[in-house]
Amino acid sequence: MAFFESMLSLLLVAIVFLQFSRKFLIPYPTMLAIAGVIVAAVPWAPEIGIDPQLALALFIAPVLFDAAYDLPPRTLRQNWLPLVSLAAIAVILTTAAVAFVGVTVAGLPLAAAIALGAIVAPPDAAAATAMLERFNLPRQTYVVLKGESLLNDAVSLLIFSAAVAAAASPSFFASVLPLLAFAVPGGLIFGYLAGRAYMLIGIKLAGTLGGTLLEFVATFGTWIIAEHLHLSAILAIVAYAMVIARYMPERQSARHRIHSYSVWEAAVFLLNVLAFLLMGLQARQIFLEMEPDRLTFAITVAISVFVTVVVVRMLWELLYNRTMALFPSRHATKQAPTLSMSLVAGWCGMRGLVTLATALALPFDFPSRDIILLAALAVVLGTLIIQGLTLGPLIHFLRFEPDHSWGKDLSQARVELIETALKELETKQGKSAKILRDVYASEREIARSGEHPREVGEMDELRRNIIAAKREKLAEMRRADAIDDDMFHILEQELDWAELAASSPESEQIVEG
Repeated sequence: MAFFESMLSLLLVAIVFLQFSRKFLIPYPTMLAIAGVIVAAVPWAPEIGIDPQLALALFIAPVLFDAAYDLPPRTLRQNWLPLVSLAAIAVILTTAAVAFVGVTVAGLPLAAAIALGAIVAPPDAAAATAMLERFNLPRQTYVVLKGESLLNDAVSLLIFSAAVAAAASPSFFASVLPLLAFAVPGGLIFGYLAGRAYMLIGIKLAGTLGGTLLEFVATFGTWIIAEHLHLSAILAIVAYAMVIARYMPERQSARHRIHSYSVWEAAVFLLNVLAFLLMGLQARQIFLEMEPDRLTFAITVAISVFVTVVVVRMLWELLYNRTMALFPSRHATKQAPTLSMSLVAGWCGMRGLVTLATALALPFDFPSRDIILLAALAVVLGTLIIQGLTLGPLIHFLRFEPDHSWGKDLSQARVELIETALKELETKQGKSAKILRDVYASEREIARSGEHPREVGEMDELRRNIIAAKREKLAEMRRADAIDDDMFHILEQELDWAELAASSPESEQIVEG
């Protein structure tokens, strides 16, 4: 009961803090980090742990699924060089640098130091994209930063798994390494097969509550079964999500798609809240149990790790920038990144849920687990608060030229869809067809101008006014007991869908807070 009360308290604090996040353009994970520390610091906070294997499955599986779903293979092919630079090389360099600090400063065994490096290496794209979406930045920067989240998570988690296995097994290279060589391709194949199997069943349950539950059961089930088969659960989830993202949306109904997306957004957000709470509670317990000398030592290690993480990413990003500026034609098909773009990319190194989850996934008897947990929490809090709060001012200071390519491409795609509608109406006769032709012709002209037809369409505005009047009448009928509640909710839902159809997608998006 104590944990549930703390969870509710954190949710309440998070809701309040998120209002400041939207108002002052602060990434929402930054506010969650502050809220987690506040709730964990209260005197009555309970002592709670979580099973390490459960932490990986509970937190990592849905986050990897969410990231892989939004990263199509086409984006990987088109941006392979910057993605490999940030997601693979930067993660490996960060892991190596932090491992060096762990060995030399903290005196950790090599395997434990590598595990610490893998824990703090992957940045959380959610924190960066939550901020970047509010600015008109170069499109390439946004695409790369969003795409790196999947790859850096996968790379760091693979290193983490190997390091934990090496710490537990003295004969790692003789016994475990061959299993990993089988686990990597096996995980990819299993994930692909799981994705194809899900589509066969998911289509039949689409649009039902059972279908929504199946999405979670299949995602967590893919991870758990892969673990039992000694395959890479990480790569299994990545392959599983990419298969579903490629083939499933076009087979879903609009209702199912809207419901599914909103449920997943809420679930991932709730997992963020839970992870910050659990990490804060464990850190609080470590602080209370540590001797003063060891606590001072742990804080020194944590600060050293934090500085290393920030400096390595920034130095590597600047080195990559200068290399691309010198050899753009040899190494990239796109324009080389500017120095300002690299500064922003380097500063978008906030750590979040993956770092928290992997830290919680350390076995309870892992060497120097308390120091590693405190270092991981320090990196998360430090990057989210320091980088998260200064990212917006940095973007304003660098004064980027507005990038209108996204809007132009979006308008062109809208025009092509409207042209398809007009072509479909060419052979249709009658009053309704004539009205629709006029509507679509008007929307085509608006779309060609670069504006959203649903935002400025006169007919849609009239529809929304009519729907508002219907809502007032419906509420009046309910208050007067002219209709019962069941009928009210059916009619209310019909008006909801009608309003969605007459509104711009941007105005109906669910945002944090």
